[in-house]
Amino acid sequence: SSSTCTMSRADRISGHLLASPCSAKSGDDVVICCAVRTAITKAKKGGFRSTPPEEMLRALFEEVVRRTNLVPADVEDIQIGNVLQLGAGAMSSRLGQFLAGFPHTVPLSTVNRQCSSGLQAVAGIAASISARQIDIGIAGGVESMSLFDMRKGTTVDESVRSTAVASNIDATNTLLPAGITSERVAEHYNVPRKRQDELAAASHEKAFAADAEGKFKDEIVPVTTVAKNKDGTVEQVVVDRDDGIRKDTTVESLSHLKPAFQADGSTTPGNASQVSDGAAMILLARRSVAEAKNLPIVGKWCSFAVAGVPPDMMGIGPIPAVPRALQRAGLKLGDIAVVELNEAFASQVAVVVDNLQIPEEKLNPNGGAFALGHPLGCTGSRLIVTVLSELRRRKERYGLVTMCVGTGMGAAAIIESEL
Repeated sequence: SSSTCTMSRADRISGHLLASPCSAKSGDDVVICCAVRTAITKAKKGGFRSTPPEEMLRALFEEVVRRTNLVPADVEDIQIGNVLQLGAGAMSSRLGQFLAGFPHTVPLSTVNRQCSSGLQAVAGIAASISARQIDIGIAGGVESMSLFDMRKGTTVDESVRSTAVASNIDATNTLLPAGITSERVAEHYNVPRKRQDELAAASHEKAFAADAEGKFKDEIVPVTTVAKNKDGTVEQVVVDRDDGIRKDTTVESLSHLKPAFQADGSTTPGNASQVSDGAAMILLARRSVAEAKNLPIVGKWCSFAVAGVPPDMMGIGPIPAVPRALQRAGLKLGDIAVVELNEAFASQVAVVVDNLQIPEEKLNPNGGAFALGHPLGCTGSRLIVTVLSELRRRKERYGLVTMCVGTGMGAAAIIESEL
């Protein structure tokens, strides 16, 4: 009867709407063919302290080609996330491409969505593939917090700023230092100092174990570079390990650190992300093209979401972003095996974990930015590299990458492992 037809058609349509874009394989899927990173080193002190961003990128461009047998001329667009360089490092990222032997026929752009820039770059390339503008693209992120100044790169010079800002509360709050927004989150949500120090100590403990077990080896590309010393001497170094991890970090040792942003505060250098240098890179393609060109397929890009929150509470950004990303992928948090949440500040990590009810065993299983560091433009891409490695080890399917974003935003993406 016609009513049965109508019903089954309605059911079919609702079924399509509810179907996960991650459920069935399609030739039009956006797939990840390679995901690599450099080590992350301490700004001003670590192995990359004298390394220009284009040299970090160069090593990754070369490694992507080496691992996949990609023909560089086949890449139709490149997008790199960066925060602190002038113009998001558009010039230096193009230099990195050329140094690695990619031809000038391959175009490149850079993107700055603060702490999610490296994720935004991947989302941009993925969207271009989905929109049939390109079939193969490279995305990534890079930051040298040694060579480029954080204060200059993340503020608007008062002498050229609109006078109207002072009378707009959101605009005024946008200018607050990130550390102050962390204090506001801690205060508003009553996050005790001890809880923050516990999260930081756990991050170091997990990262130390992961490093000792060699878990980061397959994702890190060793880079031979030059490091300048304070006395003017120069040494050649091979950078192949994250150097911010401290074995002896405990809640007790962290408890002695003084608040960094306000005298009566709870945010310290120990329970905030480290200032770091590093880069990460992802090769993406349409599945049908990846198969035709014999490119390896290690994962699938499922969904992406961004959301805005009050600028003085920027740390809570993942709270609205994550449900959107899950909904777009047709998944629930219970379907996610590994959550990589950027550890900007322990105050916001606590609030996000509690609000989204992220199980402890799924959260940053190999540590996060408290131990590994947070090279601003790189982190979004780096988390994809790390989540794919962990999913492969666990033989699990879905991973979530999310972070808060300066000026009051959150970003989140769902990745599916195919190995």
